[in-house]
Amino acid sequence: MKLKFLIGAGVIVLVVAALSGCTHFGWIVLAGPWFAILRWIAIILFAGYALERRSLTVWIFLGIVAGAEFGYDWPGAAVPLQVLGTIFLRLIKVIIAPLLFGTLVVGIAGHADLRKVGRMGLKAVVYFEIVSTIALVIGFAAISITRAGAGVHLPSGVNTENISAAPHLISELLTNIFPENIAKSVAEGQILQVVVFSVLFGVALAMVPEPKRRPLLTFAEGLSETMFKFTNIVMLAAPIGVFGAMAYTVGRMGMGVLLPLLKLLLTMYGALVVFAVCVLLPICVALGVPLRRFLKAVVEPVTIAFATSSSEAALPRAMEQMESLGVARETVAFVLPTGYTLNLDGSSLYQSIALVFVAQAAGIHMSAGQTLVMLLTLLITSKGTAGVARASLVIVLAVVTSFHWPMEPVFLLFGIDQLMDMGRTAINVLGNCVATMAIARWEGETVPFLHSVPHSSSYDRP
Repeated sequence: MKLKFLIGAGVIVLVVAALSGCTHFGWIVLAGPWFAILRWIAIILFAGYALERRSLTVWIFLGIVAGAEFGYDWPGAAVPLQVLGTIFLRLIKVIIAPLLFGTLVVGIAGHADLRKVGRMGLKAVVYFEIVSTIALVIGFAAISITRAGAGVHLPSGVNTENISAAPHLISELLTNIFPENIAKSVAEGQILQVVVFSVLFGVALAMVPEPKRRPLLTFAEGLSETMFKFTNIVMLAAPIGVFGAMAYTVGRMGMGVLLPLLKLLLTMYGALVVFAVCVLLPICVALGVPLRRFLKAVVEPVTIAFATSSSEAALPRAMEQMESLGVARETVAFVLPTGYTLNLDGSSLYQSIALVFVAQAAGIHMSAGQTLVMLLTLLITSKGTAGVARASLVIVLAVVTSFHWPMEPVFLLFGIDQLMDMGRTAINVLGNCVATMAIARWEGETVPFLHSVPHSSSYDRP
């Protein structure tokens, strides 16, 4: 029965596409409401498939499609639905700090292997920097080929909403790694600071004699297990939160904003696909990662990241999925959240595209030396921005300010930043999942994630 629902939805989509083409060429005349009715029929049929399939991933995809359609058809009613996405993100964010603390403390103090933590950290940083640099180069090459910024003119009445930005100095970057107040770090969503505190706490606990270490270790084990169960409960609301986030995005922005910047959007999404296929995929193949199982594991957190434009929303589920593949909990708890600050592949790629777009729109021609300085500046300034709203756009504006380039093209980027953020956030999550598998491989965890039994979770049945 579920296959019939899926086939029916696909047939309706093809009919809508065919009728749209005929209407465009003037072969038939069909009013807009009829297209909306057909699209909703396809969505309802897909909902029937989701009911039969009983998979959270399918429900999340349904939320994306239904939310986009709702925002397109009823933008006035869709904008207030942002509250649904906001509530879901808040529920997810409250999980992150205790989950990271519990898993890292257990991973370090439970095994007391302090040398492994240092070795794993060094390998992770080297991997992060290499892959992030490749992402920057791919973004630069993509925008240089398409020249999406050439000929773009700033429209009158452009939205110049305030965006505060300041260049990140190396001293500031190093200082911001270390927490001055763990409660403040948790409240501000400074994931790397929470990781540093948890690692130091775990190292200190590992040095405590066994009788005194055991109670705190038992507490951390119970905390991490409880937070995973907490995640299971919250994830049941993911389709609703995704629906609200998508409805708000489409309802607020509409489709008209896409037309003058469609070439830029296609450039970025094309570059993201190239990065995934030509960089992340070969890494997985070289590591011997079982691609089918890996893709099945990451599709859910990546979809959540795309729909909500939030890496944090996908973090708890990504951690659990990586663990289900056999990666050790301490490896997952260290690499994934650290990568959220130091390994933002999608954001790095976007930032190089955005900066060259600004230069092209402003008629600025960069020499090879200036290009190298720009890429190095991005490589440094893009670190430590986790938890900052519109972090990538802030970085772009900061670099534009430091280079004394005109600001007007940046406001064009601001107009479609939400749509670009969805793609780069999804690649950020995917890239960090691949990084986790890579570090696990280098740490000798090959056998578990190649041969472990697939994980089954309660929220596969919403």
